[in-house]
Amino acid sequence: MVKAFDYSAQIRPFQREMAQIIADWAPSTGDWATPIPDLLFFRRDRPTEPDFCLIEPSIVLVVQGTKQMLIGGEAYPYDTTNFLITSLDLPGSTQVLDASPEQPCLGLVMKLDIRMLAELIAQGGLPRLSERPEGTSAGLGDMTPAIMEPLRRLLKLLGEPDAIHVLAPLIQREIHYRLLLSDQSALLRQIASVDSQGYRIAKAIDWLKENYTSPLRIESLAALVQMSAPTFHHHFRQLTAMSPLQYQKWLRLSEAKRLMLNEHLDASTASYRVGYESPSQFSREYSRLFGAPPKRDIEKLRAGTKAGSG
Repeated sequence: MVKAFDYSAQIRPFQREMAQIIADWAPSTGDWATPIPDLLFFRRDRPTEPDFCLIEPSIVLVVQGTKQMLIGGEAYPYDTTNFLITSLDLPGSTQVLDASPEQPCLGLVMKLDIRMLAELIAQGGLPRLSERPEGTSAGLGDMTPAIMEPLRRLLKLLGEPDAIHVLAPLIQREIHYRLLLSDQSALLRQIASVDSQGYRIAKAIDWLKENYTSPLRIESLAALVQMSAPTFHHHFRQLTAMSPLQYQKWLRLSEAKRLMLNEHLDASTASYRVGYESPSQFSREYSRLFGAPPKRDIEKLRAGTKAGSG
């Protein structure tokens, strides 16, 4: 599909400046927090295999290199000409496609504030939508100077630490507004508009994240977000590419992996901690998701970490 206008020449100077700032704050491979709330930098020095993650509502962009996100079997590749946007907490996999020690993949993740989006929508003045997206909560948008410029100003604030608490919220609000004017506006509005099905699914996901160890009753959760059970199940699967039960299972297994890796719990203890009653069932489902039994997977991850640090 041919883009209406190629902004690459206009945004390239912004990207070079931002790449230098990110490289300074992310001196080696990894994810790096910044003093600006909800802003994270990443750096990768070589291509990577897909890595499981929980994707929060965010805008993600690279200023150097190429990445892709895999969600529900669909790939979302993005480079310096576009950005990834997600409007729900989604299980997925992230992968670096183009990076080298000489030209590392550099970029940022800025978490979106759904309440801020809802406030901006409620104020009115946004263009009417010609169409609404069906069954999607992730998308790729064309990068424009209108979006890139406030992002550049946000990064430059890192050189003025005393100004961050005053100016960062104002610039982040502008970025939210610009995104609502972008080609991904419809995707954001379907989640942030309080009368939308997407908004109700987002509230259900919030409940699942807080109560993932509890037994799941679809009828009760559907009633909580004021939807019938069949409608809830249909829209949940449309927006997340999985059923509510599969989503809960993903949350449990991911938390169990964290407990084994970071808190050194054994597989049986971790399985009970996240809500499983049967360690053998936990081991089967863990192997199905992560490709190896719990013990072997954690040992491999620890060996990789030691090799990387060495």
